[in-house]
Amino acid sequence: MNDQADLQAAVQGARSTTRRLSVILPARNEQGAVGDTVRRILALLPQAQVIVVDDGSTDATAQLAEQAGAQVVRRPYGMGNGAAVKTGARAASGDVLVFMDADGQHDPADIPRLLQRLNEGYDMVVGARDGGSQASVGRGLANGLYNRLASWMTGHAVLDLTSGFRAARAERFREFLHLLPNGFSYPTTSTMAFFRSAYAVSYVPIHAARRIGTSHIRPLRDGVRFLLIIFKIATLYSPLKLFAPVALGFALLGLGNYAYTFTTAHRFTNMSALLLSAGVIVFLIGLISEQITQLIYRRDV
Repeated sequence: MNDQADLQAAVQGARSTTRRLSVILPARNEQGAVGDTVRRILALLPQAQVIVVDDGSTDATAQLAEQAGAQVVRRPYGMGNGAAVKTGARAASGDVLVFMDADGQHDPADIPRLLQRLNEGYDMVVGARDGGSQASVGRGLANGLYNRLASWMTGHAVLDLTSGFRAARAERFREFLHLLPNGFSYPTTSTMAFFRSAYAVSYVPIHAARRIGTSHIRPLRDGVRFLLIIFKIATLYSPLKLFAPVALGFALLGLGNYAYTFTTAHRFTNMSALLLSAGVIVFLIGLISEQITQLIYRRDV
């Protein structure tokens, strides 16, 4: 009973404090779940603009979404989840953007909870999945690694780096559209970009259900991509945190090699010189990257 009352209070708060809400669902071959997802959103928030971006589906995704009441933006061929998100963000008219999956994983009843936290002064609120929401043990371990690495880079607790269920202020989110990749890693990029720009980010615990239909993520291929993207974002966020340890490692190897060769042969070898030079070069590259990052995130206010 209390949960129902809390939900109703959150819904009323969302309706009263949000001038216009746009819910964006990237979808590709999601005919099994998209219609029901749209209907549940509109039943909860009838004034919301619901946009389904059909990313080159070959099934009835677009038709079912339109029948359920969504505004459908069709793409002639699949360009990726991130590309669909960017398309939806450009088409949205709302002051607040909510992003969620169209495959039945995300519960529309959680939207008011995200909006309630957003109304407390945050710029983006992310639905952080609980342990039971992970598709597999491997995915759970990988996400835990990503969260710890991102927390170290940002200096803030990142509870779910890859969650696609989030609400953000539209003008803030659109600042970073040019940084978002076309693939599955837009949540990673947007989270790190918000932290880098000193925009307030919060997390709301959610439970994600098992998706309806077939997953488009390939664990090995996309796992490697996620890891590479984290390091790419690290160079955008705080390059010296990435380059400085590498530079220190080269310097310590050089000094260690020099100590060994001086003790055994009483000479300074080319390998020691190479390792020490590499340490200096990597550090200078990191320093230059830090300056470039400052220019990328410079805002005239």
